[in-house]
Amino acid sequence: MAIARGIAEAMRAGSWIRRMFERGREMKARLGPDAVFDLSLGNPLLEPPPEFHRALAEIAAEAPGGRHRYMTNAGFAEVRSAVAEHLGRSGLMRTDADHVVMCCGAGGGLNIALKALLDPGDEVLVLAPYFVEYLYYISNHGGRPVVLQTDATFLPDLDTLAAALTDRTKILLLNSPNNPTGRVYPAGLLKALGAVLEDHARRTGREVWVLSDEPYREMLHAGGTAPSLAMSYARTLQIYSWSKSLSIPGERIGYVAVDPAAPGADGIFDGLVFATRILGFINAPGTMQRAAARLLAVQVDMAPYRAKKERVVKALHGAGYEFVDPEAAFYVFPKAPGGDDVAFCERAMDEEQVLVVPGSGFGRPGHFRLAFCADDRTIDEGLKRLARIAKKQRTTS
Repeated sequence: MAIARGIAEAMRAGSWIRRMFERGREMKARLGPDAVFDLSLGNPLLEPPPEFHRALAEIAAEAPGGRHRYMTNAGFAEVRSAVAEHLGRSGLMRTDADHVVMCCGAGGGLNIALKALLDPGDEVLVLAPYFVEYLYYISNHGGRPVVLQTDATFLPDLDTLAAALTDRTKILLLNSPNNPTGRVYPAGLLKALGAVLEDHARRTGREVWVLSDEPYREMLHAGGTAPSLAMSYARTLQIYSWSKSLSIPGERIGYVAVDPAAPGADGIFDGLVFATRILGFINAPGTMQRAAARLLAVQVDMAPYRAKKERVVKALHGAGYEFVDPEAAFYVFPKAPGGDDVAFCERAMDEEQVLVVPGSGFGRPGHFRLAFCADDRTIDEGLKRLARIAKKQRTTS
């Protein structure tokens, strides 16, 4: 076998989202695109705001001045300075240009952070349900994932967290607002979580770093911005992407920010920069860096997503599905009728041509993820078909 055994095994286990994508593509080719109702992918439906296109036009019209050459691996100094000033003004984090690294989206940011922090065998605590790629990212860099279940409402359980901390725990990976649930961790809970980690450090001498993955931070259905642990726990690396807030996931632009007051902050910054180079990212895309710096106060209009969310919530309630009302992003994570999430998603696909993702892929069996960043026809017809499946499940149980 030419391919590495580890990669072959990972591909067999696969990402459920990727599996659904491939199955959907096959079904659309066989049945026609209008016959398949794909609610599986978190691919933003909205176009970027007009300011994004204006920024690109302005950048393209500027005199080159060497802006397309190699740069420092951390990214343009003026962009990092603008990001740091924005975070301070917004009350999201205390940092400066010398502690911000521009990265290739949140996925790139997570990988350079894990590379910079992990020694082989270090434990990384992951709260389920979690983004499907987290476990692969951790294994990329020799870490050992330790999955902790959140409570019935998908919030972290602090007693469970405290009991899981060991002398091998190096990182806690947080994702709020959360994919796949749309939950937002309250500021008070985050502060209490930080206190648990501080207490662990005092008792054991073992510091735990938090990677706070925040690409949905501005995507709140009630408006505003989600709180960040970075304001109450200095050993937090804040990781952000403009993929969702500007609806530009294909452009791969984000940042990792470190609090200068955190112990060893300078060394961690240097490690992030070095990891950016040796992992082959080299630097974040230069044009997108300059665009992001001009758009720090800009985001997509959430009104269309809010309207879709209200229709989805109303329809799912009417069909008898149980779920926690999402507060952010464009996902809902209901319980799977009958309890077997994989069987339910297979049934939805085979009987009703509706694509949703089993909760098992997110570390939380018994649920499924529905993404409502789709066109209205797909959402409305998909919901009708999911209602039929729920009714069939009740009559056969």
